Amino acid sequence: MPQIVEPLKGIRESSPSRIWWTRGQCEAIRAAGVLTGRYELIDGEIISKMGQKPPHSAALTLLQEWLVTVFGGRHVRVQLPIEVAAADPIYNEPEPDAAVTKGPASAYAERHPGPEDLLLVVEVSDTSLRFDRTTKATLYARAGIREYWVLDVVGRQLFVHRQPGGDGYAEVSAYRAEERAATLACPEAAVLVAELLPPVP
Repeated sequence: MPQIVEPLKGIRESSPSRIWWTRGQCEAIRAAGVLTGRYELIDGEIISKMGQKPPHSAALTLLQEWLVTVFGGRHVRVQLPIEVAAADPIYNEPEPDAAVTKGPASAYAERHPGPEDLLLVVEVSDTSLRFDRTTKATLYARAGIREYWVLDVVGRQLFVHRQPGGDGYAEVSAYRAEERAATLACPEAAVLVAELLPPVP
């Protein structure tokens, strides 16, 4: 059985390097060629998405493979922006490691999917676990994303967040590597957490 854990509410965890910007400013400096590479905007901070470590990359590949098997490739987005305008339309444009959408990719040709479109959002964490469980969890809950997973590569566990509200998720469960977890959107397709993690050396 998964362990019910205390949600980390009301905590804003700062990233190591930060610059405060709006989405409009980010678009302007990106158009000017000043902002390059992959990044996301979280609470006004530009956070670099470059430089994945091998365990993170391996876990993301395994996660993507499972999500595609369950939901189909056209419904799985990997490291692409989502919309959280209900939470904050100016200072946030997150780019989660994976997301599952109700509609196929073609439905989002003119806009990023928002909370009403998202069945699941997942972050793969190795060095960013506390940030993903605090700042990002609070952001996704405020936006109304119904289910948010944090795959903890180092701790070899999965945190499942449900019941979003204004100050965070009301329900957070921790699944160990030897336990199975399933999404609300497809409860019959449970996955062994260990199958989403790189093997222990």
